[in-house]
Amino acid sequence: MNNFFDTPIEFLKGVGPQRAALFQKELKIFSFGDLIQYYPFRYEDRTKFYRIIEIDDTMPYVQIRGRFTDFEIIGNKYKRRLIGYFTDGQNDMEMVWFQRIDWIIQKVKPGAEYVVFGKPTRFGKKINIAHPEIEPVSENSLKGNSFQPVYPITERLRSKYIDSKAIGKLQTEIFKLAENHIRETLPDYLIRQNRLISKKEALKNIHFPSSQELLQAAQYWLKFEELFYIQLRLIKMKLVRQDKFKGQAFSDAAILTKFYKEHLPFELTEAQKRVIREIYADMKSGKQMSRLLQGDVGCGKTIVAFICMLLVIGGNAQAALMAPTEILAQQHFNNLKKYTDVMGISLALLTGSVKKSQRAPIHQQLQNGELNILIGTHALLEEEVKFKNLGLAIIDEQHRFGVAQRSKLWQKNISVYPHMLVMTATPIPRTLAMTLYGDLEISVIDELPKGRKPIKTIHQFDSQRLKVNGFIRTQIEAGRQVYVVYPLIEESKKLDLKHLMDGYESMSRAFPDVAISIVHGQMKAEAKDFEMKRFIKGETKMMVATTVIEVGVDVPNASVMIIESAERFGLSQLHQLRGRVGRGAEQSYCILMTDYKLGADTKTRIETMVRTNNGFEIAETDLALRGPGDLMGTQQSGSLDLLIADLGKDGVILQQAREAAKNILDNDPTLAKPENAVVLAQVQAARKTTVNWSRIS
Repeated sequence: MNNFFDTPIEFLKGVGPQRAALFQKELKIFSFGDLIQYYPFRYEDRTKFYRIIEIDDTMPYVQIRGRFTDFEIIGNKYKRRLIGYFTDGQNDMEMVWFQRIDWIIQKVKPGAEYVVFGKPTRFGKKINIAHPEIEPVSENSLKGNSFQPVYPITERLRSKYIDSKAIGKLQTEIFKLAENHIRETLPDYLIRQNRLISKKEALKNIHFPSSQELLQAAQYWLKFEELFYIQLRLIKMKLVRQDKFKGQAFSDAAILTKFYKEHLPFELTEAQKRVIREIYADMKSGKQMSRLLQGDVGCGKTIVAFICMLLVIGGNAQAALMAPTEILAQQHFNNLKKYTDVMGISLALLTGSVKKSQRAPIHQQLQNGELNILIGTHALLEEEVKFKNLGLAIIDEQHRFGVAQRSKLWQKNISVYPHMLVMTATPIPRTLAMTLYGDLEISVIDELPKGRKPIKTIHQFDSQRLKVNGFIRTQIEAGRQVYVVYPLIEESKKLDLKHLMDGYESMSRAFPDVAISIVHGQMKAEAKDFEMKRFIKGETKMMVATTVIEVGVDVPNASVMIIESAERFGLSQLHQLRGRVGRGAEQSYCILMTDYKLGADTKTRIETMVRTNNGFEIAETDLALRGPGDLMGTQQSGSLDLLIADLGKDGVILQQAREAAKNILDNDPTLAKPENAVVLAQVQAARKTTVNWSRIS
């Protein structure tokens, strides 16, 4: 074996081929390295013994020393339960079992002294513990000074008698073998500066902490190491790109000045001006720009994108804008056409539904340079789409496109890579942006255009339906349009579609004189577009839909968004849906309809929506509630293959790790200095194995 940590898990004492197959399938544990980095998700505090009189049902877990006085079986067949009467010498309580009753009666003897551990619950007026852990009193069980690790376990493993304790025993076994193979992965000076413990101590105390302080030190070390190597990789990628890829320099702002003076119909916000300055500095630098433009729905990203296109056109190059849907591409085309027409700039639209006969002239004009701006969908990536000189590629709603698609667009100009601007209306929390897009420069438009009224968000229960319908009626009579959105969740498409159709029928009954559109994901694309276009033109006054309208429909006249079963939506999705209204000058409203029974997280989501329109604040709350995996489908991202760090909670550690990585690369870009040898060794070893550079390799 070249590397101890690559040893297949089946060779560990107590595992063997059958268990190894289970670990591989259920826990993705293939090697010794995978097991030692399978960290506990919580710890049970075994440092204290409670007296029965101190216990109540609000406590998470308790440990008690005492004796069973008697056992009693109540009920029969499937309703059997075993009651164990337990005393600590002063007070009594009950222990309850619903399974393995015969085994308990055989093993646990009345009169003998035991340590029991479990979660206290209330049954009527009595406190009891169901299925407690039981251990005979021994010198070891009375030490009362350990934090016992609890590992994530699947039902399949439980059915094969592999529980958290079994994993703990394997960790003890592997640590004995691994101790002499664990090497430092951070340089000495970094360990001293940040007052870190050693890697060996960190791994030991994450699994077997002897005190709360050592557990915290171990967690900090492992989170810091993990985030440090992710940031090192991202910053290194950025430095390599800046050094390796030259960009066309665009500094002629004459056409831009003309647009500002003669054709810009409104005053740009300070945030828009700041972002334009940042992009202009990149585009005239001679280095290839890769920038992420974040901004809430309706903040004016499209006009910023157009101004960047003008810089490129002024330098005799072309621009492309790629959007994820035909409707969004068409919308960008319509919005920009009013500017390009008055300025004599040629603009074309290329989507899947553009006929073959119309494509030939677009391809020709693109190749001979007559066409300045091309807007489209994935159709832009086709082989026959060739530019004379692509200077700027813009991707809207970037999370809808994969990395391979982005790079295809990038390769549309081989002589000099085009500048790249990726835009998103999904506000990304700072910690997530630094981890997902740490190799990009980031610009943020954090201000709405003047005259935009904040959307009023109201929470209503289902019982207030008549009141809500009365409000909808007044809005429609005032000439406005209304969205009514229903959830559509993959696992229960049929059930949810029925929910949508029921909603459509009840709206049709409540508003028999109102023209209503219906849109959902199972409709054919042409039918969906037809219904959306009717709503955009104002032929229908209400759109009953699923979340397919989340991105891409810009209807300034729509002023009301009703979100049905709002408790079934994530926070960022609720915010995205709300952003479909508030596009015009009129006051807009978002009404969140829910059931009365709401969990704690759901209450937080609804309260956050009612309290604020700030997308970044909402994104931070969403990250804290759900974690990064769900937020943007980022579980697929290599840079979020996190073993222990939590971007919702570890923002401070992330910032420290990023600064440390940046300082090292500023002073030693190739990691050639002797003091950084351990960093170089870790990077080289990790390249062969996995994206996450913090893993033991």
